[in-house]
Amino acid sequence: MLVVHGVWAGDGLAFWAERSVRAGGSGLHPYAATAPSLCEALGVDGAQRELTLLLPGTAKEPLPSPETGRAPTTSRPRLRAWRVPAVVPAVITALEVVGAYDGSATVRYWAAIADFARDLVRRGRVIPQIVPEKATRDPAHGDPAQRAGEPGGAGLWRAVWEPMVTRGDAAYFRELASAMPPACRTSEVERASGEVLWQALGVFADALVREALDEPLAERAGTARERWLAALTGPDGSCPEVPGLREELERWREAVIGAEGAVRVCFRLVEPVEEHDGAWRVEEDDIRAAGADGEWRIDPAAQEVERGGGEWRVELALQGVEDPSLYVPAAKVWGGEPVAGVAGPEGELLAGLGRAVRLYPGLERALRVAEPGELVLDTAGAFGFLKEAAPLLQAAGFGVLLPRWAGRNRLGLKVTARSRGPGAVAGQGLGLRELVGFRVDLAVAGETIGEAELAELARLKVPLVRVRGRWVELDERQLAAALRVVGGERAGEAPAAELLRRVIRDDGELPLLEVDADGVLGDLLSGEAERRLRPVPPPGGIEAVLRPYQERGLAWLSFLSELGLGGVLADDMGLGKTITTLALLVHEGRGPTLLVCPMSLLGNWQREAARFAPGLSVYTHHGPGRDPARLGEADLVLTTYGTAQRDLAALREVSWRRVVCDEAQAIKNSGTLQARAVRAIPAAHRLALTGTPVENHLAELWSIMEFANPGLLGTRAGFRERFQEPIEARQDEQAARALRRATGPFILRRVKTDKSVISDLPEKLEIKEWCPLTTEQASLYQAVVDDMLGRIDGSEGIERRGLVLATMAKLKQVCNHPAHLLKDGSRLAGRSGKLQRLEQLAEEILAEGEKALLFTQYAEFGGMLQPYLARRLDRPVLWLHGGLPKKARDRLVDRFQEDGEPMLFLLSLKAAGVGLNLTAASHVVHIDRWWNPAVEEQATDRAFRIGQRKNVQVRKLICAGTLEERVDELIERKKELAERVVGAGEDWLADLSTRELREVFRLAPEAVA
Repeated sequence: MLVVHGVWAGDGLAFWAERSVRAGGSGLHPYAATAPSLCEALGVDGAQRELTLLLPGTAKEPLPSPETGRAPTTSRPRLRAWRVPAVVPAVITALEVVGAYDGSATVRYWAAIADFARDLVRRGRVIPQIVPEKATRDPAHGDPAQRAGEPGGAGLWRAVWEPMVTRGDAAYFRELASAMPPACRTSEVERASGEVLWQALGVFADALVREALDEPLAERAGTARERWLAALTGPDGSCPEVPGLREELERWREAVIGAEGAVRVCFRLVEPVEEHDGAWRVEEDDIRAAGADGEWRIDPAAQEVERGGGEWRVELALQGVEDPSLYVPAAKVWGGEPVAGVAGPEGELLAGLGRAVRLYPGLERALRVAEPGELVLDTAGAFGFLKEAAPLLQAAGFGVLLPRWAGRNRLGLKVTARSRGPGAVAGQGLGLRELVGFRVDLAVAGETIGEAELAELARLKVPLVRVRGRWVELDERQLAAALRVVGGERAGEAPAAELLRRVIRDDGELPLLEVDADGVLGDLLSGEAERRLRPVPPPGGIEAVLRPYQERGLAWLSFLSELGLGGVLADDMGLGKTITTLALLVHEGRGPTLLVCPMSLLGNWQREAARFAPGLSVYTHHGPGRDPARLGEADLVLTTYGTAQRDLAALREVSWRRVVCDEAQAIKNSGTLQARAVRAIPAAHRLALTGTPVENHLAELWSIMEFANPGLLGTRAGFRERFQEPIEARQDEQAARALRRATGPFILRRVKTDKSVISDLPEKLEIKEWCPLTTEQASLYQAVVDDMLGRIDGSEGIERRGLVLATMAKLKQVCNHPAHLLKDGSRLAGRSGKLQRLEQLAEEILAEGEKALLFTQYAEFGGMLQPYLARRLDRPVLWLHGGLPKKARDRLVDRFQEDGEPMLFLLSLKAAGVGLNLTAASHVVHIDRWWNPAVEEQATDRAFRIGQRKNVQVRKLICAGTLEERVDELIERKKELAERVVGAGEDWLADLSTRELREVFRLAPEAVA
């Protein structure tokens, strides 16, 4: 077992690890793993080096970290220097490691820092800078040149993205600095935690920004400033010194910091509105502020294409930082109107305008008067403010209020398609091979524009025009693209499938604003195709009765497969994504399918395939005995994400009919090694299975869709610009509709709350979850079997029965977790296949906003699970056991029933198996099996009882290839007998012979992950 640690190495995040076996030479940490073994365990490459750390311990050895489970060797440790082999991977790779590996406290700490950096980048809290090559900036934002040790010379400068940590972020930074474990920064020279944190945060943020820039600017043999810009957007930040640039960027940074008071200067762009007398004015009542974006609407009179005329104004004001609805125009500030929480609003306004003019030089005209209140602009000036000044001011922390149409009313395309006659229904119900008539028109905000109007737009040559009462931003690139559309093929006939591809693969130069299609093509583009599909008859090789919605899902998958398009089956947990996928494989019956899933689900797929599709040949490509030569021989090849990453070269040699990703949220981060690996495996058809296609942000949807249909949504940078930022930052409904239209044909999502689905479901759905053992669990399991069987064979009577039951208890504890058997207080993460599956289920349940009951027959194991799950899931985990008084039990039950927050209720089976009404739960998980079916049924009935309004999913966690699976098989084969005999709990097993017990306790090879 390796316990991995993270330590800041000055230029990157380094990893080293402790082993359970002692080794190492003089001065070398005796338990430190070698760098090559660490690289293999983490699945990373990187610079291998030796670090010197100050660690507590004795002259013989350092103290073991708590995660190792080893007892300390001294009660009076001293700090001593120890050398450890370490690996320093690329920054992005290091961030992936800390996000995926729950190792020591130091790794968990760096994971929190990585999340902080991602959040800053997502919110745009970074600014470009140029610093000396070795510079760092302290947490107080000191001058980097003062900390560099030497002045920057030619070739010794770097273009960097520096995080801006102000206000609430600064408070969080201080909390993180004070919480830094000493081992994160130990070295021969002790460094302050704030200094280490600031340097690491800057490196993380810089790498994340660069990763997000898909296409860096090519370096040009131009000015030094241009070379700095190329370095800023490329993989290498080295650049020459740029005279005067550092001072300019420092002023920008100071402007950001200075704008972080109780109020900030705000700039509101006011458009001209024509009254009947021809005057242009804006009424104060026309403004409607809404949230931080300060959205407001002015409804101009409808008219045809017009040159932008009249006066545009940028109104100056003060705006509350915490409360953006606090908005005081400059005229009122100069008039003496008080501003809540600000002692001198006039001074705040002038100071803010002085900082802003450095970013927006055009503002200088407004500052020529003693009491500036507004800046008057012509149309070109208004467009310049929209496109150039507003983003700079907003990034620097100033308030910016733009008209609602800004960035929305764009010139785009409208596609009209009509079916040719009654031949639209074919095959499975979708005649996408049929010809359809189509026409492409230009449109603005839903209004079609004719050629004459387009010619007038081109003639005006102004960036802001009004088209039928709406202000529209135009640029030369868009106009040129529009003229090409007018001059090209705008109407004709094409196969529906080809037209579908044209519609979806919109390149964004002229965005697709509207699709008007009839028949099945229209249903497909509107997301209604699933309702029009003719269900495919269940194939003969499926040993199950498909429910109606599963038949429709099979038809949908088959349609996409025939068309060569990938899909995302995003049904709710428990609606049968597995059986639907197996039915597709049997229905098509051609070519091998590769299924990639988390390790904890391999057993599930093996058993589900054997049960429901026994005609399929299945090969599990996992573990030390895997054979690449067998990959192309099976109908279904099962592997894990980690194995797919390691064996990518072999997997790419097979002509796969299909690649399926189960629990596809595993590839939601597009830059991870496993996401890149599965995307690199060629296949005719790709399918993603996930109940949560979007967990945190829309970039996750892009990553999953990029696997299913590569290139469909364009580049990641283009997706971010066209969809992610408008939807997440501005709640742009037009962008949201466009994204739904682009992804709708390829995502099938059914939820349990849909009445058409609920009516198809049983009232109680029982599911067996097959969990693998870890290597540590398997070793402990075999040791218990070897020890106890020898003792059982030489005993008899009451002693024998007691030994059998004791063996049962020990083996079940091993299946739960090694720490449950050892009772040594060691860490829980990463050591139990059953716990890993329990965490996955709990995350899915909570993500759906639901509640679950978790039953265990061991109170001591429940006491271990409760704090662990509460910390890992960041959700309430209630814990009811026999030691609680009645009032405490009642309080827990009332909270679970009445609190609307999703949560888990962990219960001791004996203490809570009867007598409780917990109908707020729609999920029940039996963590460790009680082999009396009646006892399990009574526990399940805490949720599945009168008053329950939801369907209840019951899951039973079973460790594959162990005692738990053998007894489950006995119960299934002799259900009637078991219900009669097992009434005494597990005592019936005590009467089995030693030979029969050996078979029941046997550890099967497939049990180990």
